Amino acid sequence: MSISASQAPSPSDDREAARSGGTVTDRLIEANARYAAEFTDPGMDARPVLKVAVVACMDARLDLHEALGLELGDCHTIRNAGGVVTDDIIRSLTISQRALGTRSVVLIHHTGCGMQTLTEDFRHELAEEVGQRPTWAVEAFKDLDADVRQSMQRVRTSPFLLHTDDVRGFVFDVKTGLLREIDPRD
Repeated sequence: MSISASQAPSPSDDREAARSGGTVTDRLIEANARYAAEFTDPGMDARPVLKVAVVACMDARLDLHEALGLELGDCHTIRNAGGVVTDDIIRSLTISQRALGTRSVVLIHHTGCGMQTLTEDFRHELAEEVGQRPTWAVEAFKDLDADVRQSMQRVRTSPFLLHTDDVRGFVFDVKTGLLREIDPRD
């Protein structure tokens, strides 16, 4: 199975889009029009009220604001596949801290993460399929706790970040909704 085929919409997705009269993007645009009709400017700027940046996986099962009791404007939310700390996460955290005043970093991985099933072979297969090698690493992992520790270490040792004292890492259990804190020293 090629990579692009494994990511193609299923026939049921296509049927749902046809029933709703358009694509998923069309539905999102329609939802935005309803939202905008009721929208009022909350009068806040981009600086998070709680001065915290949350780095988490992009997994659709994680409703971070709900799970953490956050309101609009409380935090910066930075997401990627696996919630791993990459160069781009460091870039976003640096801007968050230096330009927008955040001081704390919360890292969240989760149980049942798809990054635990991938390897660097994904990258090599992709290069074979499209004829160009990706410039990025997959950053897959087998051990959730170890990867959270590695992410905490990457944040704590970055020369670009001003505030590395309050960096904590967690694993979110997708079955119970509970966070389990990871000790950085284990």
